[in-house]
Amino acid sequence: MSSKIEQIIDEIEEYIENSKYQPLSTTKIIVNKDGLMDLLSELRLKTPDEIKKYQNIIKNRDEILNKAKADADAMLQQTAIHTNELINEHEIMQQAFVKANEIIQDATNQAQQILDSATEDANNIRMGAIQYTDEMLSNMQNIIANTMENARVKYESFANSLNNTYEMIQHNRNELIPPEEEEPIPEYYEGEQQG
Repeated sequence: MSSKIEQIIDEIEEYIENSKYQPLSTTKIIVNKDGLMDLLSELRLKTPDEIKKYQNIIKNRDEILNKAKADADAMLQQTAIHTNELINEHEIMQQAFVKANEIIQDATNQAQQILDSATEDANNIRMGAIQYTDEMLSNMQNIIANTMENARVKYESFANSLNNTYEMIQHNRNELIPPEEEEPIPEYYEGEQQG
């Protein structure tokens, strides 16, 4: 289940890392919108069926509770009918009264258990869905942070390499023409360099 999702997340991370930087930028990259949307669509399709089922149950929580209440009311009504039948029989009226109270109590307890269980299940499913979603968002946040750090390290390494090459070229030029023998740079050229 999660291995498919992690595989798609790895593909998204690789896709971001292989994207080119925008000209003159070290933080913005150029991505192919269709390619990234395809990866995100695939990730959405791989969402576990259990999470979809839990989301449906959470949406239908009121319906579940109403059904449990209707079942409890039906049981109570059936118990009341049964109680009336017992009471109507003169010989066992006393026993019927006691038995009816027991049945009503049992039915009430059972109805309350159904309501409590349905409420607890709906809350557990909701919390599970929230926790799973938070874990997925945390994983995405870590991937993006790592990608940003990798990009920063690569950029610094590239800048250091350019700086070393620049210094090597300057050193080679100084060996060819020592600084005191260098010809003066024309004023118009200096202005172009500063501009």
